[in-house]
Amino acid sequence: MADRILLIDDDAALAGLLSDYLTPLGFEVEAAATAAAGRGRLAASAFDAVLLDVMLPDADGFEVCRLIRAESPVPILMLTARGQDEDRIVGLELGADDYLAKPFNPRELLARLRAILRRRRPEAGSRAPLRFGRLEIDRDARVVRVDGEERPITSYQFDLLLTLAEAAGRVLSREALMERVRGDALEAFDRSIDVHMSRLRAAIEDDPKRPRRILTVRGAGYVFAKKQDAD
Repeated sequence: MADRILLIDDDAALAGLLSDYLTPLGFEVEAAATAAAGRGRLAASAFDAVLLDVMLPDADGFEVCRLIRAESPVPILMLTARGQDEDRIVGLELGADDYLAKPFNPRELLARLRAILRRRRPEAGSRAPLRFGRLEIDRDARVVRVDGEERPITSYQFDLLLTLAEAAGRVLSREALMERVRGDALEAFDRSIDVHMSRLRAAIEDDPKRPRRILTVRGAGYVFAKKQDAD
């Protein structure tokens, strides 16, 4: 079955290019030229991922990202013509799974799209959830719970958390985390990992400013604590 992709972008030429490129590769691409039309499509039908432009004629793409994330866990890949670090960070903070600056190579978009789709699908075979005190990481359902309550995080953030948890007690550098999760080398001054960690802490820590689960090791990276709650 083809993966259904919703492109929310008013660039008709880009919509045609992506449809022509992705359709033979097993994707079904639908395009919406406005934020209102895109949200309407999402409400009416299920999609496997959303490609969302930052600059839309009727709304700010960042606000659209926030609204979509509040309503749905669908993976979001943001497209931005600006490409500055601050724009990328804002998108990640609002719940985007990944970002790509325009103009881009369609092959890079394909690789990133496949990566976010792969992350949202469980691997074959049932695996027991990981439990650390009150925290539960369900690897098959790809959800995180604290005290039995599901905490909303993106697919990318789930993979970061799982990577840390499976290496509990070991310090992982920012470079190692990005390479393991996305397969990319960390660019100089890339702050996206820190943004994701901040979002994860907001979701799973009792006090994000005094974390007990995801700890920062200054100058080295992050470590997931083996012992987190008093039993």
